[in-house]
This record gives sequence, structure tokens and C-alpha cells, in this order.
Amino acid sequence: MTGWIRTFAISAAATVALGAAALAAPSELTIMAPAAPGGGWDQTARSMQSALQEAGIVGNVQVVNVPGAGGTIGLAQFVNDSSGDPTRLIVGGYVMVGAIIANQSPVSLADVTPIARLTGEYDAIVVPAASDIKTMADLVAKLKADPGAVSWAGGSAGGVDHIAAGLIAKAVGVDPTKINYIPFSGGGEALAAILGGQVTVGISGLGEFQGQIASGDLRLLAVTGGTGTADAPTLKDQGIDVEVQNWRMVAAAPGLSPEQTADLVATVDTLVNSEQWKAVLASKNWQNTFLAGADFETYLDGEIAATTAILKDLGIAQ
Repeated sequence: MTGWIRTFAISAAATVALGAAALAAPSELTIMAPAAPGGGWDQTARSMQSALQEAGIVGNVQVVNVPGAGGTIGLAQFVNDSSGDPTRLIVGGYVMVGAIIANQSPVSLADVTPIARLTGEYDAIVVPAASDIKTMADLVAKLKADPGAVSWAGGSAGGVDHIAAGLIAKAVGVDPTKINYIPFSGGGEALAAILGGQVTVGISGLGEFQGQIASGDLRLLAVTGGTGTADAPTLKDQGIDVEVQNWRMVAAAPGLSPEQTADLVATVDTLVNSEQWKAVLASKNWQNTFLAGADFETYLDGEIAATTAILKDLGIAQ
């Protein structure tokens, strides 16, 4: 992992050295969302698409979906097909870190050119409105009584949703390997299973459930953040010592020159500071977590270590 962070640090330095006047946004971009439509990566890619175009930063932006294996199928395709192409981007993040470990992927983030960490989002724990589970205490009681009887719908195995469910189980004294976690490759599929009562509980980014929470079709039990509201109490507020944030990043193709990388860093920096992107963050309850250089390297190292530990607890990592 350190190799791609080092590349990013060099790229960031190149951005400063070249100066804003020498940088130019590409006229077109293709952004890969390595997941099915409807999930957080798909929403990130399509939000980037609309904001880049509406702000006049990039004239033509296309989004492609390549789902499967926590983003590692899309990542492998991206690495193999886009080398040296400065018009290709891929979104990813915390879920991909876990998936690379869990799937023992031969392709990793060391094989792409990182551009920036963009956003952070807390997970939400929800149940259908008709569920007899009214509170997290009700869910915990069921989990303690029979962990296997509580089915969790979320994203890919080893991803942030799976990790959050495992941490919750561990925090309340339940063996994390006993949880009944059902992974879905896209948020739309998971949502359908939750609304259809095919699973006990859903866990995913708050933004993915907002519409159904607002309409009353889903009941929000908790969020995995450090602070909450009356409508969205945190796990910690309810005596469960768990805090998890799903961060998302954007990376570019391997084999880019420092100048090409600097252009893309500048393009994303312009995006992040645009009013259009700020409106996206507000509408989806995403936090601006832009981070680069040595601070990002330190953060990522910590995330990899923590992710490896919980995946071992879940019986996924060796």
C-alpha cells in the first residue's frame, strides 16, 4: 500500500511545482464505479459526473459500472484496460481495502494512481417499518438470543457494512463469526431485500436509506458516527462502543506522468471546492474528508491494520 501513497505524495508535490496556470482539466472523463447501480460508489461516481459537468469543469463525463467482489473485479479491469490513460478514473475506498484483504486480490491500490480521499459517511442500521424491532436494544436482544437468526443485508463481504456488523456483535458480547451477514453487490439489491422483509436488518451508508427513512418505509435504529441527532442516535449514545466511517476516494489509471496526475489532482480539487459538490455533500449527508500526502498515508496504514484485525475476528482474513 505504501507504494501508491508515495506516488500520490509525488503527484501532489508536482501539482504545487507546476502551478495552477500550467494545469488543465481534461475535456472528457470516464469514471468507473466498481459496483452495481444504487450503492455508495455508484452514487459517488454519478455525483462527480453531475457536479463536474454542471460546474463546467469537465464537459463530458461518463460513468460505467463493473460490480463484484467488493470492487476488486472492477479494479482489476481498470488496471488492465486503462494504463497510461489520463481520462479514466475509478472510485473506491474503505470497502475496497477490506475486499482486497478478504479476496486475497492479486490487484491492489498499489496498482493505481491515487488522486484524493473525497468523502466520509457513517453507516445506518435500519429495519422495515413493520418490524417488531423498535430500538437497538431490541436488535441486540435478538442478536444475543440467536445470532444466526438475525440476518444482516449490506455491501460486499469484508466491507465496511460487514465490519460494522461484526464490531457491533463483538461490542455486545456476541461472537462475530456467528453473525448471519448477507452481502449484496449493489445498494439497490440490498434495499429491495430489506423492504421486502427478506432480512432482519439492513446496514449501509445513511445516504442510501434516506429516501425510505423519510417516507416511513424504514425505521432508523442508529448511525455509526461519533455524534448523532434525536432522529439518528449513534451506537455510542445507546451504549455500544462502536464508531465506523466509510471513506471514499478517487484514483486514476496506472502509468500516468507527474504532469497528467497533477492535472487530475487540480481537477478534483476544483470539484471539491465547487458549489455543486458542496450541494451534493449536503443533500447526501456526506462529510468532506479531503486528505492527501503523509496524513493520508498515516490514516490509511491505521485503517489497513484495523481492517485486518476485525476481518480476522470475522474469520475472513488469515
